[in-house]
Amino acid sequence: MQQVTCEAMIWKGLPSIKKEITKCMINNFGLNQRETAMILGITPAAVCQYMSNKRGKFEITDKKILIEINITAEKIIQEGETVIIPEICRICKIIRSNSKSNYIFE
Repeated sequence: MQQVTCEAMIWKGLPSIKKEITKCMINNFGLNQRETAMILGITPAAVCQYMSNKRGKFEITDKKILIEINITAEKIIQEGETVIIPEICRICKIIRSNSKSNYIFE
């Protein structure tokens, strides 16, 4: 049975979005793993697992979505953890509105 979009987002999308935000904070904004963990409210071990692809195993390759994730990472760095949930929801909505969203996490 094929997964509905919401189910795919829970199992594949959310971990992948979190992974990309984490990678962006470290690679694009120069934060270390400990700083990233503190800002995101997760453990340094979780950051390490995102960076080594043990969590969020599906790659997001859509350039428009990756640009939006970069914007999200910057906003989280600037405004703190209060914007994490609204920003993740914003990214999720963008992915769901994409006509290829059913195939984004293959």
